[in-house]
Amino acid sequence: MSKIARISRRSVNGALLSALAAGCVAPTGPPAPDIFTPLDSEAKKLPPAAAGPAAPAPPPPPILSFDEAVTITARKVLTAAPAPDAVPAIVVIDPLVDGVTGYQSTATTSIQARIIAVANKEFPQYSVQPITSERLKQKPRFLIGTFTPIGADLKPAGERESYWFCLVMGDLNTGKIIAKSVARARLQDVDATPTAAFGDSPVWTEDPSIQAYVATCKLSKVGDPIRPEYVDGLLTAALVSEAGSAYDEGRYSEALDLFTLARQSSTGDQLRVYNGIYLSLIKLGRTNESEAAFGDLVTYGLQRKRLAVKFLFRPGSVRLADNSSSGYYDMWIREIASRAAAKQTCLQITGHTSPTGPPALNERLSLLRAEYIQSRLESNQADLKKRTVAAGKGSRENLIGTGRDDASDVLDRRVELNPLDACGDLSHA
Repeated sequence: MSKIARISRRSVNGALLSALAAGCVAPTGPPAPDIFTPLDSEAKKLPPAAAGPAAPAPPPPPILSFDEAVTITARKVLTAAPAPDAVPAIVVIDPLVDGVTGYQSTATTSIQARIIAVANKEFPQYSVQPITSERLKQKPRFLIGTFTPIGADLKPAGERESYWFCLVMGDLNTGKIIAKSVARARLQDVDATPTAAFGDSPVWTEDPSIQAYVATCKLSKVGDPIRPEYVDGLLTAALVSEAGSAYDEGRYSEALDLFTLARQSSTGDQLRVYNGIYLSLIKLGRTNESEAAFGDLVTYGLQRKRLAVKFLFRPGSVRLADNSSSGYYDMWIREIASRAAAKQTCLQITGHTSPTGPPALNERLSLLRAEYIQSRLESNQADLKKRTVAAGKGSRENLIGTGRDDASDVLDRRVELNPLDACGDLSHA
């Protein structure tokens, strides 16, 4: 184990938390939400950052080209923010994410690069940089943003027609949100291919750390306190960002060290951390350790009552496709089955498809895929034969919904394994 991985939990959090504490919101307040609730439905399920009279909803912004949407939004935020006390003021970017999945993509990465370019050219009062633990010590301003495919009704459901872009600036010195802007970008302009760390991740579920990020962006108004659950996770977010960059660039040993260090922090119990550890171990050829790491992913999902696994099927088929992960499917099945059996868990196994093709066919195909995974699990652990039920959702619960059927919307073709409160629920699950 390298030096960085041996740093104690106290040293990970102590000095930097002290540096952030002054001037920031106190580490109290409502917890991160238990469910991932996109766009307008968030306001119904998440506590508001500050109480106040409801204002009439403004008209939605026009749909622009990707470059226009990003450039205009960046300019508005950088212009609207109060003048900094010291010039140039450091502004760190906590990498932008899809507002439903929490994924980073080619699009979100290019948005970050575009924001930095606009700031360097037009706003000399700022020095915009990627987030790191060292830069957080200076209690800088920060930028966060969500970039989410939505329909004509501005909701991430049904047929998507554009991307909703939300960009927010906060100030860790004052503990306030100081600027915000939104825009819409054309769907066809956007390359939503996930970055390597997210595209390779085998498991998805709701993650409170991502929920806190999304809520801070979408639900906050200028002048609101920064949500405490977001501030509490900033140090870990910086480590995860650095780890993800190392993984994307093929520096797998460094990525493992950083993901491991993030796991040791007080807010390190995160899906993207467990995914990162597993993926780094796979890339380093550490097979036995990677199996245990995948088991940790399974446990994380089962504890949160939702475990979405990216078993990739051939188009229109119940046969699994050959890809970079297919060589590990047997191990995935084995770990899922053994962990569920050990906890005597009852599971609803649900198949999903993209919106491509007739709805009736997609419903049937999604059920057949769920039944296939069900049979594999039951063959591995006979005890599961009376504790599983299969269901198909077709494309009714798409997370991406663009219908591209490529690397950008793999999550729409997932199989979910959701624990039931009691085995008696199997009859009507």
